[in-house]
Amino acid sequence: MSTDAITPVFVRLKLSLLRNGLRQSGGRKAAYITSAVFALLFAALQLIGLIALRGHAHAESVVVLAVAVLGLGWAVMPLFFPSGDETLDPTRLVMLPLRPRPLVRALLTASLVGIGPLFTLCLLVGSVIAVARGGAAFVVGVVAVVLALLVCVALARAVAAANLRLLTSRKGRDLAVLSGLVIAVGAQIVNFGAQRIGASGLGELDPAAGILQWVPPASAIGAVHAVSEGSYGLAATQLALSAGALVWLLALWSRHLTRLMTSPDGSTLPGAESAAEERSSTGLGRLLPTGRTGTVMERSLRYVWRDPKIKTAWVTSLAIGLIVPVFNAWQGTGSVYFACFAAGMLGIQMYNQFGQDTSAFWMVAMTISSTRDAYVELRARAYALLLITLPYATLVTVLTTAMLGDWRRLPEALGLSFALLGAMLATGAWTSARFPYSIPQEGYKNVAPGQTGLAWISIFGGMMAAALLCAPVIALTIWLNVSADGGDWTWLLLPVGTAYGAGLAAAGLKLAAPQTARRLPEILAAVSKG
Repeated sequence: MSTDAITPVFVRLKLSLLRNGLRQSGGRKAAYITSAVFALLFAALQLIGLIALRGHAHAESVVVLAVAVLGLGWAVMPLFFPSGDETLDPTRLVMLPLRPRPLVRALLTASLVGIGPLFTLCLLVGSVIAVARGGAAFVVGVVAVVLALLVCVALARAVAAANLRLLTSRKGRDLAVLSGLVIAVGAQIVNFGAQRIGASGLGELDPAAGILQWVPPASAIGAVHAVSEGSYGLAATQLALSAGALVWLLALWSRHLTRLMTSPDGSTLPGAESAAEERSSTGLGRLLPTGRTGTVMERSLRYVWRDPKIKTAWVTSLAIGLIVPVFNAWQGTGSVYFACFAAGMLGIQMYNQFGQDTSAFWMVAMTISSTRDAYVELRARAYALLLITLPYATLVTVLTTAMLGDWRRLPEALGLSFALLGAMLATGAWTSARFPYSIPQEGYKNVAPGQTGLAWISIFGGMMAAALLCAPVIALTIWLNVSADGGDWTWLLLPVGTAYGAGLAAAGLKLAAPQTARRLPEILAAVSKG
């Protein structure tokens, strides 16, 4: 077969993969059709909204930023959803006599088939209509749409090819779990950005758009606006940037394809030296207490570092716990009390402690033969959490206070944070023993089927109980701030809140220990489900 004839073959292959994938099950077909309908509906609404921007003073800034974000989405999607498109793995074609350039051309064309490219096309067309004025601008707009679309697709393919060995390994599949973090953090950033734009208008976008108009694929849309303004030299430069980026991405993609299809896969085989180093590394263990307490702490910390879902939960809590108070302080609308958000987000990690172990909990259960064993186990897990949470909550509180310049309230904010953390350790230990549930290792679900009610009771019931337990410290804080002479004594809230939180945590662990020892069979059955 001629190399020029493989392009239609690859297009038919892509269509066959889509069709056969939908035939696997009715649920998959329904999910695909539903997602396609919603994506196309959103694309249509977006197209209408962009057309409505035509003639607006800041239309260029909006569309340039939209296309830049779109390009970023194309770049990161292969990292988070490596199994979403089977044609992303060119190593399946390694036994075929195909040269890189024809293969790149065929794969690029096949990549234009799908909902994603259609959605991108709608956004690009709407962006051109929003900023184009005059026949020349629309002619350039056609070229810009083609260039921007090809840059987006080539960018996704180049990123996927460059990281394919990682994406097809176990660690790469674990990386997909971090998509939840990106969504959570991105939602907070979008929320604060929308608030700022709502308060100041679309003019806030102009500085960022002025920079991004030189970054492909947004530079292609910037060229359309430049032609509308009569700046033909500027438009030619911006188009040249997009064309150059496309050529570079295709060359990068071709180079990675050549390496992938001609070199062995050793990405998942660690070197003997590094493996030996890892086995002999006991630095963490030397810093922890001896006996069962240190062993449990080290195991818990290793789970945080190595288990994808536990790591994702921690990183998400760390990120959001910092973003909410700091962004509010940066906007001038925050309060030092928002710093308690950091302690609250990390305190959630104490809930469902045994469920995090999944079926491996049976090894822990074998070492628990008395209430004392259960108490030491829970206490060590709490210590491991405090090892991260205490300095982090303190750092966030100090940073928020510094941004607001309200140093007088630092002791009471820290006291409230420590009291809340102690309350969540107490309720988390008790609900871990009383309402355990399983966390599936595969996929994106964090609760096994049939255990959603247990998860709600454990997390939200525990959080409400923690809030009630903190009521005395909250009441004391309010009383000292509203009373005439209380302002001079607010510094007492730091030692009072710290002692109160420590007392709550100790009491919660004492109450949870007999529950844990008595309910070991039920806990083991619950966390091993699914």
